[in-house]
Amino acid sequence: MHESSSLSTARSFESIVAGKAPGVRGRYLKDNLARWVVGIGGLGVIGALLLIFVYLLSEVIPLFAPPRVEARQTIQVPGPQVPTVYVAAEEQGEVGMRLTAGGDIVFFDLHTGAVRSIQQLPQANRGIVGVTTLSADTGEVAVQWTDGRISIFRHTYRVTYPDDRRMITPVVEYPYGETPLAFMNEPGHALAVRSERGTLLMAGAARSGEIVLKRYTQEESLFGDVTLQEGPQSRFLPAVKPDILLLEPLLTWLYVIDRQSGKIAFYRLLTDEAPELVEVYAIGSAARDARYLAGGISIIVAQADGIVSQWFPARRPDGTAYLARVRTFAADTDGATITALGAELRRRTFAVGDETGRVTLFYATAGRRLITEKMLDEPVAHLSFNPRAKYLMAVGANGTIRGYDVHNEHPEVSWSALWGRVWYESYDEPRFLWQSSSASADFEPKFSLTPLSIGTLKGAFYAMIFAVPIAVLGAIFTAYFMSPEMRQLVKPTVEILAALPSVILGFLAGLWLAPYVETNLPGVFLTLLLLPLSIPLFGYLWAHLPRKLRYRIPPGWEAAILIPVVVLVVWFCFTIDKSIEAMLFGGNMQAWMDQELGIHYDQRNALVVGIAMGIAVIPIVFSIAEDAIFTVPKHLTLGSLALGATSWQTLTRVVLPTASPGIFSAIMIGMGRAVGETMIVLMATGNTPVTDFSLFQGMRTLAANIAVEMPESEVGSTHFRLLFLAGLVLFVFTFIFNTLAEIVRQRLRARYSAI
Repeated sequence: MHESSSLSTARSFESIVAGKAPGVRGRYLKDNLARWVVGIGGLGVIGALLLIFVYLLSEVIPLFAPPRVEARQTIQVPGPQVPTVYVAAEEQGEVGMRLTAGGDIVFFDLHTGAVRSIQQLPQANRGIVGVTTLSADTGEVAVQWTDGRISIFRHTYRVTYPDDRRMITPVVEYPYGETPLAFMNEPGHALAVRSERGTLLMAGAARSGEIVLKRYTQEESLFGDVTLQEGPQSRFLPAVKPDILLLEPLLTWLYVIDRQSGKIAFYRLLTDEAPELVEVYAIGSAARDARYLAGGISIIVAQADGIVSQWFPARRPDGTAYLARVRTFAADTDGATITALGAELRRRTFAVGDETGRVTLFYATAGRRLITEKMLDEPVAHLSFNPRAKYLMAVGANGTIRGYDVHNEHPEVSWSALWGRVWYESYDEPRFLWQSSSASADFEPKFSLTPLSIGTLKGAFYAMIFAVPIAVLGAIFTAYFMSPEMRQLVKPTVEILAALPSVILGFLAGLWLAPYVETNLPGVFLTLLLLPLSIPLFGYLWAHLPRKLRYRIPPGWEAAILIPVVVLVVWFCFTIDKSIEAMLFGGNMQAWMDQELGIHYDQRNALVVGIAMGIAVIPIVFSIAEDAIFTVPKHLTLGSLALGATSWQTLTRVVLPTASPGIFSAIMIGMGRAVGETMIVLMATGNTPVTDFSLFQGMRTLAANIAVEMPESEVGSTHFRLLFLAGLVLFVFTFIFNTLAEIVRQRLRARYSAI
């Protein structure tokens, strides 16, 4: 009998091992299925993250693709074989315009060189001695004749579609009439003309070395006809020889450049008086050419040593204006002389041509040399971009014209421009700035990711400063000291906060909390100071009360009696708020901070964001940390207590070390939540990209910036791809935080697993 029962037991064991016993095979199948499902799910998460990373990277990579040019057919200058004084290309890069020294305007096909039409300017028999553009955007060009008078014409292009085929028809217009305007009684050797707000200003250099200034007032009739009223003419002797003249588009500044000495005289233009000399600056070597960049603020000066320097007006700390030499660009000339400059219409890209036929493209703001190309076998005489900057025309000194299709989509982007300080136009010093759009098409975009990254870390930092102590300490008390009945009330209540939409928190923070904090700032700081002190003080006093009184409170319910204490302290702080403000801060704490400490207070600031976003983070950190502490094995705590340790010793030496991986994970998950938060930051801050960690100023985060600007960005543009780069940076931030958190968690787990 005994042998048969032993045999039966052995067979049962073998059947269990073999998976043949009833129910065992089902459990094996379920275990294997669960293993596969969990494994596939994990691989799916990893695959999704990789796909997100690859997609972001695919949108970002084109930002750093090098520019390239593609040559078109080489042609000879069409029309009369006389020197060329000005060239331009229309928007589509199909029709070119050439102005000859004899006054002929030749329109020709940029692909074949075939002449489309030739028009002659009035007074063309006198010859042209000077040419300048009033506005490259409108196509207005001013020419000076040998008798000193000025003619202004505009070249435009009408597009029609006969038989569904595009036809471009060149048109020459005379916005101020065909009759030349009186200016000088002699031919000048330098010319600058600008039109702004009903004023036409001409500047020219006379043979005597004086500069002649003449103003015309524009009057527009009801039907759009423009007439000019001749104004007074003035003359003055400049501080340097006037070889090159440049007028600022707003008629505020005049630049006088001496080629031989390499000096710039910087003048402030006055309406009824002679220009005021601001200062004379040395370029560094002889000047070859100069012109304005897009926007009409910066000028570039080509030097004899192959350097191109960028200058624009700035202000010193005392408010006085000066001309700042901002950047220098070394053209790849190998000692060859620079012979031509050309600039894009709407971006700060410019081209430099030399006597060997090489052309180098630069982008001014980013300080980038984009590309160098051997375009001609003769000296480059003229360089011209079409308005879309898709086409560059190089004209040689011997009459050769060669066009290039330019693929230069993102010249604004470089690592130094994205992360370093950049000296932008109209600013007094290099700064970190983000400004992606403006009212004008030719503004200088500012694409620094530094203020957005700092804003992201700043918001997360202040949110965690507020949330972590409350969440972690609350989790410790709830999981270890609180009674089960009270825990069943507290934990679900806190976790319900996690379901509150962040847009509601942001709405309340922006429209209620921010104004309330601003008007009760002393009370807020008094609360932050007294509340952490009053709770330990009450605990100390409670411990010294008679035992009979203390024992009336059930164990684990001590926290409930703190509620009236907290309410009383908060009420007290905000009750004496105005008295404290009047006594210590002259009745206005914000003004006192600004005047005495130099701290500016914005209503929607990091303090408000820290409180609002901290409330959103607290439930996440609290719930995970509380679970980690509560699930510490009971035999560890009971064993510690059985060996004579107090509850506090058991908590600090057994429970917290064992739960530390979970607590740290909770904090890092909360950090990830704060870094990626969008709506609270969007609604509770001024959303201004700043680079300081001041508690009293706002910020703009990467996530909020993407949410605000993505709908208005053009698909495929630099702005569009930079927003994807911001998303990639945010992705990298969270990846780094989570990776570090996992490394630390694993080390903590390995260290305290033996407890």
